[in-house]
Amino acid sequence: MSDTNWGPRLARQASWLLAPLLAVSSAAYGQEPGGEAPGPTAAGLPRNILMDQKAIWTSPFRVTHKDAKWWLTFAAIAGVAVATDRRSSRQLPNTPDQRAYSRDISQAGAAYTLIPIAGAFYLGGVLANSPKLRGTGLLGGEALADALIVDEVLKFAAGRQRPLDGNGGGHFFHSGSSFPSGHATESFALASVIAHRYPHKRAVVAVAYGVAALVSASRFSGQKHFASDVVAGGVMGWFIGRHVFEAH
Repeated sequence: MSDTNWGPRLARQASWLLAPLLAVSSAAYGQEPGGEAPGPTAAGLPRNILMDQKAIWTSPFRVTHKDAKWWLTFAAIAGVAVATDRRSSRQLPNTPDQRAYSRDISQAGAAYTLIPIAGAFYLGGVLANSPKLRGTGLLGGEALADALIVDEVLKFAAGRQRPLDGNGGGHFFHSGSSFPSGHATESFALASVIAHRYPHKRAVVAVAYGVAALVSASRFSGQKHFASDVVAGGVMGWFIGRHVFEAH
């Protein structure tokens, strides 16, 4: 097998192994004494997503003093990142091998990988008769749907060019699709749901956030996104996951 074929194949295999890994980790460590009351149902998913979108897009009008502190901090960090994006994107070697390897790793954060992971939680809950696992799968799928919608709307509105587009300046409103990073948004949305469902299971939390962080970093090192795209996507994904958890 050639080296050029080995990287993508390894990445694909690793991506698909994430689903049973997270499911087994949750099954092994996530069962609470006495079980859990029935949670969300698949039938209510479309309505929940609609309610989520209403809450997400109207959230700026309902910011509390506590949340305002975090959002202002996030806005400041994102602003600095945008201002330094062009310079930071040139700090890595940016060789063809680096970009190719990074893009292979980022497959773990693609929708076609994350949706099966949420499905693995749901299926594991059905087979094990575990409301907690089943609910985690449903909430994970809901968070992914919310993240996909928010990401597509913002990409269309921002129109930012990717690092390898144009002169590499990452210009906004140029019919691009760089801001925010969809992989980062979706990965952290699912990770946030899992981490909030199993806050006392450090191994599960570490795996969930570790994979999301690795995916996000790989989008930057693969020159698919600027640092600010990744930061914005990750933060929004985390808040989306938290909202879905708290709402249900």
